Amino acid sequence: MDIDARGPRFGATVTTVVLAVVLITGNVWLLAWQTLAFALGAAGGPGRSPYGWVFRTAVRPWIGPPTEFEAPQPPRFAQAVGLAFACVGLTGFALGPHWLGIAATGAALAAAFLNAAFGYCLGCEMYLLVRRVAVRAE
Repeated sequence: MDIDARGPRFGATVTTVVLAVVLITGNVWLLAWQTLAFALGAAGGPGRSPYGWVFRTAVRPWIGPPTEFEAPQPPRFAQAVGLAFACVGLTGFALGPHWLGIAATGAALAAAFLNAAFGYCLGCEMYLLVRRVAVRAE
């Protein structure tokens, strides 16, 4: 079942803000929260993440029914990619080296910002590329 395309973009906007605050403050607990949000989105799909829940319950009723839909698999894969970067960032901030935390969090921030600002989901594009390569290999 396809999902409202505005939901993942809303989640990317919140993620952008959260990761920017992490980079500004170095708050490991906030990065841990974002890591959990990515984990829930990767495990259950973007609608199961905390930001998906906020979108569904608080934002969507105000903006009306969706006009554009997308498959849930690419955003779910993007959440898994975000989870990987957040885990590396969390490790860097908590255990060192500190630059690793900054670099991994910055990479996740860049990807979230691309989706939030321009609707370009880097993780989704990675998913589609992997699928095309897998289909050609068959």
